[in-house]
Amino acid sequence: MALLDILRYPDPRLHKIATPVTEFGTERLRTLVADMADTMYDAPGVGLAASQVDVHEQVVTIDVTEAQDDLMVFINPEITWSSDERAVYDEGCLSVPGVYDGVERPSRVKVRAFDLEGKEFTVDADGLLAVCIQHEMDHLKGKVFVEYLSPLKRNRIKAKLQKEERGLAREAAQRGARR
Repeated sequence: MALLDILRYPDPRLHKIATPVTEFGTERLRTLVADMADTMYDAPGVGLAASQVDVHEQVVTIDVTEAQDDLMVFINPEITWSSDERAVYDEGCLSVPGVYDGVERPSRVKVRAFDLEGKEFTVDADGLLAVCIQHEMDHLKGKVFVEYLSPLKRNRIKAKLQKEERGLAREAAQRGARR
């Protein structure tokens, strides 16, 4: 399968709202999920939303196991219940490399979604899985976890990543000029 390019914050495409998947069981959907899984594992990460790879459809891959051997695929996910109890977890994001910060979310959620063939299922999640599901579903709504942080932190992160991006672009241009 192919490794996909992950959009980096503050890319405006990360704020596009994903549309529901309407055709299940297609080769295109299978390929997208396989490529997303390969990209997520390679990064390495525990979750990836299609929005992060510039495919604005409601598709999420998650694997929170240490062995990376339990891939979960959520298509058109919907949180049907969340606990009143909240917890703060240090979150990171493949679209915001090197940045981790505390985000408060419901500590438990119930999610309804569809698999690759369009079969509906539900998952009761807590701990890291609950955090990951909520984080990835935010991407489908066009929201990046840094938006939960203070404007000061968010602006610092944006400036840092933009500076890194300019440095990477300069290096690539210099390599191209040497050829």
